[in-house]
Amino acid sequence: MKAIMITAPASGSGKTTITLGLIRALKQRGLDVCAYKTGPDYIDRAFLEQVSGLPAGNLDMHLQGSDGMLYSLSKAPAEYCIIEGVMGYFDGISNTYENSCYDIARKLKIPSLLVYSPKGEMFSAIPKIKGMADFPESGIKAVLFNNVTERTYTLLKDALLEYTNLECVGYVPKLENATFESRHLGLVQSVEIEDLNNRLDIIADTLVKTVDLDRIIALMATPAFDLSTFHLELPSSSITIAVAKDRAFSFYYRENLELLEACCKVVYFSPLKDRLLPDCDLVYFGGGYPEVFREELAANQSMLESVKEYGEAGGYIFGECGGLMYLTEYVEDSKMVGLLKGGCHLTRSLQRFGYINIVLQEDCFLGPKGTRLTGHEFHKSETSVELPTVYQVSKTMGDKQWTCGFKYKNIIAGYPHICFLQNIEVLKQIITTIEQVKQS
Repeated sequence: MKAIMITAPASGSGKTTITLGLIRALKQRGLDVCAYKTGPDYIDRAFLEQVSGLPAGNLDMHLQGSDGMLYSLSKAPAEYCIIEGVMGYFDGISNTYENSCYDIARKLKIPSLLVYSPKGEMFSAIPKIKGMADFPESGIKAVLFNNVTERTYTLLKDALLEYTNLECVGYVPKLENATFESRHLGLVQSVEIEDLNNRLDIIADTLVKTVDLDRIIALMATPAFDLSTFHLELPSSSITIAVAKDRAFSFYYRENLELLEACCKVVYFSPLKDRLLPDCDLVYFGGGYPEVFREELAANQSMLESVKEYGEAGGYIFGECGGLMYLTEYVEDSKMVGLLKGGCHLTRSLQRFGYINIVLQEDCFLGPKGTRLTGHEFHKSETSVELPTVYQVSKTMGDKQWTCGFKYKNIIAGYPHICFLQNIEVLKQIITTIEQVKQS
């Protein structure tokens, strides 16, 4: 498998648009292409899956661990791999480059293609690009200018070739009719864009005309893998896990679902459309947009009652972010399940954002008191739930601390998202606990 990182100096440079168009253009050539997204993003990854037609993964050292990240990439389902970066190339945790696109690219020893969108500048772009490329172990091999005219591109290309050792693989003009709308947590989900394929074709057709695709393919390199110290031992279990998955609940790490499927029976259901919970031993409500679909969720009264009855009877439920919201009594003015007394309301600004470390404050089905987890939070809502909390949360590389994660009977739900690759012992504990209960 050969790979390349698509990156930029900052967010808003057009990485997603370029990445999607590049995947579509390469697939139109008959190449077998898959994709990954660096960082914890779910939404962009769904776009990558849509355009590639293959499962897309995340690459994140904090959430997966270094070996877990390599394990994820070793499962790449195609000959060519396009990795879409997040934020700026060197932007990592806090004011460091740790877990940045740069950090991941140099660890994997793969080249990076810099997408540069000039903003109120001309030649000033050149020393900025040169500085990024000359940083130790930078890995930036080529530049693609975005949102420029052909004339501006020609001027920038000539200057780039004169003052740097970088290649210039082309440019992309402004594409007003192929943009993607945003929502409060990022882009609108791919499943909500009716003319997505048409937009992708427009981008791909443009890249075919203005970008040297052959050169990009030639720049791709085989990542460096060393999985000799990574031993992934999973229990074999007879339990059934029901995963909520539809337009309201779609924020899951691919790796989590693959690990669950490797050791349990997994069934998927829709809180929007299905009337009842499937027979299961654990229900997993991931994140998503329950607030956007709250009226539809509230209208499915039989599902709300089914989930509540299951939880009140002692059924095991694990909820992350959107899953927490769904399990409360209400979201804004819409009735939800009601297992967790209290509700959720939306806020104008982000309440939590970024990487976190978690310590369990008491024994539960995630593990014994003192168990440590890594995670991520990103939400624009607050909850009024008044129940004992089980998560002691601290900001990674920061001094902020708070508590979260509510426990009621055999239900645990909170705002944090976790990836089982970095929390294998937690996954084992969940399965072992429920397996023992099932056999008793």
